[in-house]
Amino acid sequence: MGGMAAAMGLVAGGDQGWFAAGAETGAAAGSRRRLRKVILSAPLTHSDWMLREGVAWAPPGVHHMLDACKACGWSRVYWRCLDGGRSLYHSKLMDPQGKWDEYSFWNPAPEDEALTFRYTKMAPEGRKALLAKIERHDYGTFDTLAEAVRYGHEIGLEIHAWLSINEDDHGWGIISRFAKAHPESRWRKRDGTYYHSQQSFAFPQVMKYKLAIVEEILNGYPVDGIFLDWLRTGDVRDNPQTDAEGVADHGYEDPLVSGFKAKYGVDPHDIPNGDERWVRFRAEPHTEFVRGVRKLVSSKRAGIPISIMGAHPWCYRGMQDKIDGNLRGLLLDVATWAREGLIDAAVAGGYYMPGGDAEQAVNWLREETGGKADAWVYEWVPSSVEEVEADVVLANKVGAKQILFWEADYIDGRENREELQRAMRRHARGAP
Repeated sequence: MGGMAAAMGLVAGGDQGWFAAGAETGAAAGSRRRLRKVILSAPLTHSDWMLREGVAWAPPGVHHMLDACKACGWSRVYWRCLDGGRSLYHSKLMDPQGKWDEYSFWNPAPEDEALTFRYTKMAPEGRKALLAKIERHDYGTFDTLAEAVRYGHEIGLEIHAWLSINEDDHGWGIISRFAKAHPESRWRKRDGTYYHSQQSFAFPQVMKYKLAIVEEILNGYPVDGIFLDWLRTGDVRDNPQTDAEGVADHGYEDPLVSGFKAKYGVDPHDIPNGDERWVRFRAEPHTEFVRGVRKLVSSKRAGIPISIMGAHPWCYRGMQDKIDGNLRGLLLDVATWAREGLIDAAVAGGYYMPGGDAEQAVNWLREETGGKADAWVYEWVPSSVEEVEADVVLANKVGAKQILFWEADYIDGRENREELQRAMRRHARGAP
């Protein structure tokens, strides 16, 4: 979210994209490996990057950001369009990012003060100063996506629309206009408790609204792809959003409960939350949404890819709250999405409980999709040349075509930025 993430904060040769690199690991130290170049990419949140010193507002700032991406060899940039329930582009459906609500993650009501401190470890004075910095810019006055697409294409970058489609707030305090108007369609827990803002795709009005966001992007901007981020899920006051086994604790909205009763003759409250029938039934509205996205893309921008970000079985949210993979943990039937050709690529977030790592996540995701969608490696923006080398070695080992480096603005905080950029460019396939 804008400000929140930031506050927490070799010798090229040949036309085939191959090169020899001295990637040294353990017993193989000093050996020469023949590595395949890979597509390097990164997600970019304009409102986060604006918190860094010396970054200009309006077009010059966008140019600085994308020039830095190009220097890294990142040929695909996933430009964030939604900041919680606000827009970072000119939208008719959402209010633009700017001022936060009176009570928010940064300025909590007394009863929420302890929770905010738990996440930030910041005193109220520090949060107040950071909030003032976050609120400096009104995104209603500048369309970041339009300029990113224009300038990105000018310098040879692909600009994909990054949509955190599963949230209508973030932290809390930037709730969407739609969620404020439709409290009746919020997620609901097994005990009847409603979430603060998250909207259930089981309601027709929510489905229509979410698809309208995708359509608005496709109609207004010549983006190079759609990137659906399902891992970001809103108001942290609702955490954990899973039960002790890592199974999603929501989905008990009336349309789903009544539909399950009609289909199976059983009240889902009388069976385990992780019952496979109940899990799959709750996942169906998300599948219908992705089918709708594919239909929109095919009719308006045929040929551009749809990629998604989800979870893996070792994933967690917030304070180590377990997420048991895409289907059980997020109610995403990614296997069906891949089988039906609804998605072109998938990546799993790089948050690992003990026993998990990036290699396992990629292999698990490839198995889940049956090899019918590209599985990317998720890594953090490296801080050393050795990390760059290790990331590319891993991508080669698992056969991944692409690395997603989280998150783009981190490169501006690296003292050895130019050295890292040179190292990444040497490994990059399709770098402009």
